[in-house]
Amino acid sequence: MKLELLPDEKKIDTWTILYNSPKGDKYNGKLTVTNQRLIYDAQFDVSASGIIEESLFMKFGSEAYIVIPKSRIKSVEAEKSFFAKKAVITLDNGEKHVFNYGMLNIDPVIKAIQS
Repeated sequence: MKLELLPDEKKIDTWTILYNSPKGDKYNGKLTVTNQRLIYDAQFDVSASGIIEESLFMKFGSEAYIVIPKSRIKSVEAEKSFFAKKAVITLDNGEKHVFNYGMLNIDPVIKAIQS
């Protein structure tokens, strides 16, 4: 990840995971969870900045990220079916961001988000 961490920010872990935006767009990329933020690195074109609240979209050089401060997270819920294990994140503005780990165990991702 080329994005620099904030002072006192520590990386917890990274997962390759699918992301569903509040508008239903789907992306494949890497989710890095730190003690302060969720940083999602996918191959966005710049028009993708319209899919989410502008303050969550960060351009760093030629790279684009979705950055969710943990302070904005109101709740994190697991949705589990046989084929899809998901972390559903609700922000303070009501937006729902979904990270889908497919058939893999989503619990470590949720635990990192909650820590």
